[in-house]
Amino acid sequence: MAANDGEKLTNGTSPVALSRYQGEKRTCYCGELGEKDVGSKVVLMGWVNRQRDLGELIFIDLRDRTGMVQVVTDHKRSPESFKVAKKVRSEYVLCVSGTVVKRAPGTENPNSPTGTIEVMADAIKVYNRAKTPPFVIRDEAEPDEGLRMRYRYLDLRRLPMLRNLELRHKATLAVRNYLSQNGFWEVETPTMTKSTPEGARDYLVPSRLDPGNFYALAQSPQLFKQLLMVSGVDKYFQIARCYRDEDLRADRQPEFTQIDIEVSFSDEEQLFALIEGMMKYLWKQVLDIDVTLPFPKMTWQEAMERYGTDKPDIRFGMEIHDITGVVKDSGFMVFRNTVNSQGTVRALCAPGCAGFSRQQLDALVAQAKEFGASGLIHLAYLPGGEVKSPVRKHLSEEEIEGIARATGAREGDLVLVVAGPFETAVTVLGRLRLSLGEKLGLIPEDKYEFLWVTEFPLLEKNEEDGRWQAVHHPFTSPVARHVDLLESEDDSVRAQIRARAYDLVLNGVELASGSVRIHERELQDKMFRLLNLSPEEADEKFGFLLEAFEYGAPPHCGIAFGLDRLVMLMAGAGTIRDVIAFPKTTKATCLLTGAPSQVSAEQLEELGLCLKLKQEEKACK
Repeated sequence: MAANDGEKLTNGTSPVALSRYQGEKRTCYCGELGEKDVGSKVVLMGWVNRQRDLGELIFIDLRDRTGMVQVVTDHKRSPESFKVAKKVRSEYVLCVSGTVVKRAPGTENPNSPTGTIEVMADAIKVYNRAKTPPFVIRDEAEPDEGLRMRYRYLDLRRLPMLRNLELRHKATLAVRNYLSQNGFWEVETPTMTKSTPEGARDYLVPSRLDPGNFYALAQSPQLFKQLLMVSGVDKYFQIARCYRDEDLRADRQPEFTQIDIEVSFSDEEQLFALIEGMMKYLWKQVLDIDVTLPFPKMTWQEAMERYGTDKPDIRFGMEIHDITGVVKDSGFMVFRNTVNSQGTVRALCAPGCAGFSRQQLDALVAQAKEFGASGLIHLAYLPGGEVKSPVRKHLSEEEIEGIARATGAREGDLVLVVAGPFETAVTVLGRLRLSLGEKLGLIPEDKYEFLWVTEFPLLEKNEEDGRWQAVHHPFTSPVARHVDLLESEDDSVRAQIRARAYDLVLNGVELASGSVRIHERELQDKMFRLLNLSPEEADEKFGFLLEAFEYGAPPHCGIAFGLDRLVMLMAGAGTIRDVIAFPKTTKATCLLTGAPSQVSAEQLEELGLCLKLKQEEKACK
């Protein structure tokens, strides 16, 4: 019987008596019960996951945030509880008093942590009835994501979702404990601040008391944490809410949480040791997994050359190899012309794939073109020494053997080759590597491989306006050997400047990003000039920071973790939406509350705002 909004409840006559909460005391949670509790009297509270009426016996799977336990009612043992149990339905909220007993032999459920016991009910109270949910609330259910977001409070009743929230809590607590034990203070910084639109778009908040002016919701605590270093706080952290108005995807939200860390009188190596210790502590405390230290390191340049990405997944091989020298004089003109035009020829070896069909090879070529390559060359090293390739007749035996040596190819392997500009060649092969690694089952799912990537480019050209911009942010220090290059007007020289920036990568996902900061006014001024910021613009946007540098700023560095992404990886979830209590959609909307929404004309008037309708909207009026 589904609950009916029109059903009347009369005193003492309703088939399901609703009880006002009388302060009954829960003695334990459902998922905590086990054979150790046999014979104990318990009081449980939770939701009905399922009710099964077998005539003289009624079984109820009672669920709370820890798990489920089977409740049994017998019409002879407790007629009143049996009468109530007969009428309850899924998602009714109950209080159950009873005794823990062992299940009869042959009735155990090996798939449930409480599967060897059950609770014989003496009394059942209904705290609240429930309408039929819009989707089945089962752990294994995969309801439509739109429905999940619309009824998030129901989606969160599923134990996998509750486990994710519990894991998030434990991870956050472990981070706080570790950093506190290492002398860090948790300091809150403003979330409403000055707009400095140098990166992603700001979310703006109009000021009622200062009409025409706006706050920006902080994209990160970056400037304030640097000011805290100037203040002498020395070791700072914050579990910080941040906001960025940017296009979304599986691992992005318009509002998100950072584990923000900054420390004075420290360099990269000291920070790396601190963070590695935190990861080891976190993985052990939350997942009971031992992480091996220290983490390997590679420069950005090495990562791009070997893996075609600045966040390489090092759980498997299939690295990219440079065969430019092998084919520079090739009879295959695509290779020769690429080398002569200062391009590169790169290759990777797909183990055991020499027998790929024409259809599979064509799919790889199409995929490479989709990734940005003009084409893809393949060489199949077949058993018996035969090599099959569409360009075989243009390649000498020396080239065939040289490619095999360079890539480590053996009989039965397939070599894939891309010729072109460096970034295109390695990026395409890097994406093919990940795709093939997944298809070939080369990526172990139960393995955590951390990696530090260091010395990123300091600058990059904006494709739209041709201006140089900071890759990380404008407060990142260049490596010492490249400080003098900041004065160069040569674009090729500027492109070679490396930053004291670093990312922590886990299984091919950027987990954290940070840098050694500029702490001297003169060097910061140079950086702003390089970014084409006039002294007036720099002072308008960052004058408070520049002035602070003049009062004795210590050397400092820091890092920020995306907490949502961190927990997603720890939980093995496919999207950060599964580890956030109330996430927004990929269009930055909240299906639960209907945000963003319109506000009243009175509210706009109070803020001194007037909406300007688009031309097509005006035409519809």
